[in-house]
Amino acid sequence: MPSIKTIIMLVTDPIADYLTRIRNAQLAGHRIVEIPSSKMKKRLTEILYDQGYILKYKFAEDEGFQGVIKIALKYDRASKKPVIRKLIRVSKPGLRKYVSCTELPRVINGLGIAIISTSKGVMTEKHARKNNVGGEVLCYVY
Repeated sequence: MPSIKTIIMLVTDPIADYLTRIRNAQLAGHRIVEIPSSKMKKRLTEILYDQGYILKYKFAEDEGFQGVIKIALKYDRASKKPVIRKLIRVSKPGLRKYVSCTELPRVINGLGIAIISTSKGVMTEKHARKNNVGGEVLCYVY
């Protein structure tokens, strides 16, 4: 019986890994990036899609150990540059950053988004402001 080697990579910060995979795929000029799935990463993907930063996404539950998220990256037609200019991880495992509803950040004076993990779920800072909730600042996207 042939042996199948499975490589299991332990990632200490899955959100940073998610952001880095998107960043690296854009630098390489890839159209699609595949990322191991989790509930948090699915919600981050939905937010990026709703805000117009990615073209499409697909959750493939049958692939891999935990499923895969396939993201079609979005590029500007004229300049061929990625729509996402920066992805910055704010709250890290070694230093968490929490804000109250009155201290929610504005990214580039409202042109970018901050993604916040609140008690009512993961959402943008604009939705958190509407719902009057604070939480952990996961990342900035612009």
